[in-house]
Amino acid sequence: MDLQIDYQHYIDVVDGWIVDQPKTVLLVFLLLSAGFSAGLGQSGTSSGTSQFTEDVAAYQAFEEVNDNFERVTFEEDTGTTQLIQSGSNVLSKPELLRMLEAQQRLQANPELSVVQTTSVARAVARAIDPSATTIEEEIDAVEQATPTEIDRAVQVAVEQNPSVRSSLSEDFNARSASASATIGIVTHSLTTEVSDSAGTGGDSPLTGIQRHAEFIVGSVGGDIRVFGSGILSEEFSSVIGDSLALVVPAAVVLILFFLVFAYRDPIDLLIGVISLAMAVLWTFGFMGLAGIAFSQMLIAVPPLLLAVGIDFGIHAINRYREERTEGFGIHESMRTATDQLLVAFTIVTGTTVIGFAANASSELGPIRDFGIVAAVGIVFTFFIFGIFLPAAKVYLDSLRERVGFPEFGSEPLGAEDSVLGKILPVGIHIARLAPKAFLVLLVVSTAWMGYYGSGVDSRFTQDSFLPPEDNPEYLELFPQQLQPRDYTVTETTNFLEDNFQTGEEDVTTVYVEGSLTDGGTLESIWRAGNSPPDSFVVDDGHARETSIVTVIQSYAERDPEFAALVARNDRDANGIPDDNLKQIYDALLASQARDQALNYITDDYTSARVEYAVESDASQADVTEDTRTVADRYRVEATATGNVVILKAVSDVIAQSAFISLVLALAGSAVFLVLIYALLEGRPSLGVVNLVPIVVTVAAIATTMRYLDIPFNVMTGTILSIGIGLGIDYSAHLVHRFAEEYDEGTDVFAALTDTVRGTGGALTGSMLTTVTGIGVLVIAITPILGQFGLLTGVSILYSYVASLVVLPPALVVWARLVHGEDAESTDAASGPDGAGGAV
Repeated sequence: MDLQIDYQHYIDVVDGWIVDQPKTVLLVFLLLSAGFSAGLGQSGTSSGTSQFTEDVAAYQAFEEVNDNFERVTFEEDTGTTQLIQSGSNVLSKPELLRMLEAQQRLQANPELSVVQTTSVARAVARAIDPSATTIEEEIDAVEQATPTEIDRAVQVAVEQNPSVRSSLSEDFNARSASASATIGIVTHSLTTEVSDSAGTGGDSPLTGIQRHAEFIVGSVGGDIRVFGSGILSEEFSSVIGDSLALVVPAAVVLILFFLVFAYRDPIDLLIGVISLAMAVLWTFGFMGLAGIAFSQMLIAVPPLLLAVGIDFGIHAINRYREERTEGFGIHESMRTATDQLLVAFTIVTGTTVIGFAANASSELGPIRDFGIVAAVGIVFTFFIFGIFLPAAKVYLDSLRERVGFPEFGSEPLGAEDSVLGKILPVGIHIARLAPKAFLVLLVVSTAWMGYYGSGVDSRFTQDSFLPPEDNPEYLELFPQQLQPRDYTVTETTNFLEDNFQTGEEDVTTVYVEGSLTDGGTLESIWRAGNSPPDSFVVDDGHARETSIVTVIQSYAERDPEFAALVARNDRDANGIPDDNLKQIYDALLASQARDQALNYITDDYTSARVEYAVESDASQADVTEDTRTVADRYRVEATATGNVVILKAVSDVIAQSAFISLVLALAGSAVFLVLIYALLEGRPSLGVVNLVPIVVTVAAIATTMRYLDIPFNVMTGTILSIGIGLGIDYSAHLVHRFAEEYDEGTDVFAALTDTVRGTGGALTGSMLTTVTGIGVLVIAITPILGQFGLLTGVSILYSYVASLVVLPPALVVWARLVHGEDAESTDAASGPDGAGGAV
């Protein structure tokens, strides 16, 4: 059934606007720009890892756990600051005093709202003088102690309190009472809600507190650095601005350089730059009006818009110049150019929107926003470069003729006598020699690349969003105003990971549900931690845990009456009660330990949580698997959860999203291309041919990712569907131009030569500009943006090469299959440049 439609009427209507009413078109687009500008600055920003975890089921379950257990009895919320002390021996008398003095000065400052401080120094001081209850008394105790008394007190403190050992670096030597690093904790009372977890982005009430604390701690001397979620939040937010400050100017310089090469005319360059700026303005204005917050992922949207916009602009100007060099007038040349290009732009826009919008299927909010914003931006780009730019070109060229302003570089790119014109037909030469053999080899190699690329890893970590520990030396080449600040978070997190077995955030959680008053329940919970898996921190053969069991044991050490109650119900005398558990819980909740207990058991005794310390260098996959292993040991229903499990869940969602968006993008593009070529050209099979270089490109991208060990993360997880969206841009232009040039009375090689030299020249200018414009993301401060820029630039390069090398042989084979063309007669009839002969 013939699905072809007569679309020329609609093209003629748009041509009439562009050619006959350019002033009206320009006015309408300027008014629309003013409208979209109202949305600029209305959207907020989001950063860090928390923006990606909010929509994950594991995170929502963890939030429910926190809601059940973190029941604070006082009005203000709390947040913590870490004091990371390092030196030759942080357990020496001078270093212990420095930590105590730092905590004393912080506590004495009312602006910091300190409610509690803990440290190894305080534990050692109390071991020296058990009657010391204030920091001042603890300082006196340490000052009066001899080195021998301090060494003995260190050993006592570590033996009595396991948390003291966890606050010391891994090189702690009990015999010499020495360690190179330790962590002290300061707890603050806050009047506004704050999330004190790694990965938080945006504003935090702890930021000001911790920056002030840095100044105070610096006054005691030594090496004590202040760290916490406030500083982390600030640097997460700053890295967006610093990345934009670097990327945007560099992209502008590179893009302008290649646009000058592509346009070679100041008027055309001006029109192109205005159109690009308009596309970005409309998109960001839309974000503000739609209330979509600007995130690190959306930094990639402007370069993507520039990629498509530059391509459209160069194609429009280049096609127009082809007609002008043939001697046609301004209006006639633009009418011919837009007749072809509006159809090509429609095909490219449709497939690109499908590729980008496929990311809207993700379960992660920021990836959905990215897909939506990028898709909408491409539609805006289509209207601006398909209608506004040609109208502006007609108006300004008409004005130029009237005033006598000279033209510069009006020759189209890829002219036959140019160097580029001699290089572009490489795919045609392959098509002449052995197109079928080449395609067979291509199928085999693509299948291998797809198999190899299927092994790409998926990772989601905080480190991907953090700047490097040391800024690269090349950043010194930038002006001082553009150079990023000195970041400290990565250096600190690396220090913690290298020197401590586990950190404050290195914990995993098991959520327990069921009746917790049944006899033996607490024994069951405790036994689950025996012989722990490899990723768990071990203390005397048992996992280092914090739970209702450890709360009971801790309070029993402080309260003789409660200890007696526990002993009466402890059949095996191991400190864990076996009988009358409801009575034990009632007594605990009626005591001073109530708030601490409610962090680990609900007041109806039906739910509990157990936190296990894990090795700081353990992988997400290992921690998640090991937590589930331990949860399976529980006699009651138990679920593995916690921050590490959440991050692993996000990682799994990313991998799933990458696969789903790839399938949707490929399937959607295939259906769209088959339909559009059936409707516009009456040749649906051309849509299948159009996909051939895209499949090759996607397989090559996956292979590159695995070879370079670049994982799927929240940004690179979109690269396959983006590769389809941008890659089809190149092949669609060539296929559509070929469809215009080729019919049953035209030699296939002559049509290919006109296509490759005419459209291939514009593709070359577009490729050079967009590869450098997007590839400049490599210099962004965050690794995740650098990887995205590299892969996007590579995907465009692959698409360009595949279109010029793969498409000609595929089109020759298509022509022979569809029209039964005889290879020998065609090859013989064709001249050296592919002209002559009949199908």
